[in-house]
Amino acid sequence: MPTARDLGPVTCRWCASTTGTVVLDLGDQPAADHFPAADDPGPDPVHPLRMWLCAQCGLANLAEDPTTPEEPRGAEPQAMVDQSRDAVARVQAAGLLAGPDGAPRRTVTEFGSPHGGSWLDLLGSVGLTEAPPREPADLVVDCFGLMHADDQAAGLAERAAATAPGGTLLLQFHTLAAIIADGGWNALRHGHFAYYSTPVLVRMLAAVGFEATHAFRFDLYGGTVLLAARRVGVGGAADPPSVDGLVESEIAAGVLDPAVVSGLESATSASADALREHLTAGAGSGRSVLGYAAASRAVPLLNRALIGPDLLPAVADGSPGKQGRRFPGVGVPIISPEEVVRRRPDEVVLFVTDLLGEMRARLPEVESGGGRWVVVDPALRVAEPGT
Repeated sequence: MPTARDLGPVTCRWCASTTGTVVLDLGDQPAADHFPAADDPGPDPVHPLRMWLCAQCGLANLAEDPTTPEEPRGAEPQAMVDQSRDAVARVQAAGLLAGPDGAPRRTVTEFGSPHGGSWLDLLGSVGLTEAPPREPADLVVDCFGLMHADDQAAGLAERAAATAPGGTLLLQFHTLAAIIADGGWNALRHGHFAYYSTPVLVRMLAAVGFEATHAFRFDLYGGTVLLAARRVGVGGAADPPSVDGLVESEIAAGVLDPAVVSGLESATSASADALREHLTAGAGSGRSVLGYAAASRAVPLLNRALIGPDLLPAVADGSPGKQGRRFPGVGVPIISPEEVVRRRPDEVVLFVTDLLGEMRARLPEVESGGGRWVVVDPALRVAEPGT
């Protein structure tokens, strides 16, 4: 397990317990949503970045966060758009867009993520309209929003209160089980206050009077779960095996065991070292390299690996709000996708696995010009042509 630093006690953001274990300590890191202007000389502020697993409720917490969120909005990946469409179709097929009496649901409230993305247009196409402010809705949707609430108890209570008495609450999250399985330590970042496993979120819902009725799993981010829940005692469609099966499989995977979750610590050095060695070898052989996706998860990776412009001259991103800025801590500039085409690199390192298909379609010039994509995943995978 990581060696605990003396940063004071940690309090669970859900149950307020102070008993738990630091399972991942990335040291002092710049805020992953702070992309300074390219001509800002710094130095960039750094802050402790640790994950703490509560021994009482099992929630993986961001231990502390003294940062002020900036959240430059990124471009929504096509993979997320496709997953949203799939999710709405599966929710509808499960009968969750009808009330307990079979009548269609009429209103929806969405708690969105500051990173962007919305289901409102998709739900509007099947007949739902936005509920008036402060009026409970038949359907409440939260896509990666709850994790941004520093007070998890207040955040979940707010979503429960927004759900009409016979309504359904949908919560989508990147499950801790997938983060552990993928060695995805760089999912930890300032501003993301909680990392849910299915058994823990099911218990949290029960504490606010809701029962999980359906669980849907998607491949997005290596493992995304959508839980549907309603107030205890309200009838309607349910699929208990889908919930129970996921709860049991994630417990078996060790999501509540600090010894298992702390395996993320060893994954940290393995992936950071692998990327640095790859880029160092490329520089030594004269291979020209650029990156793609100035994602929040790339910030701790580049900082942990001490990768600056000498090894990675620039990273492209489709978000105009990030172009002309730089990565905090390491100074790698952020450029437009058009610059990738102009520079004709031998290799483009992709920091978001789910973007591969989309980027190959959008930037075919990379491979048609003789270059290749290298995906930053546990295997640091080279994308072969035709795959």
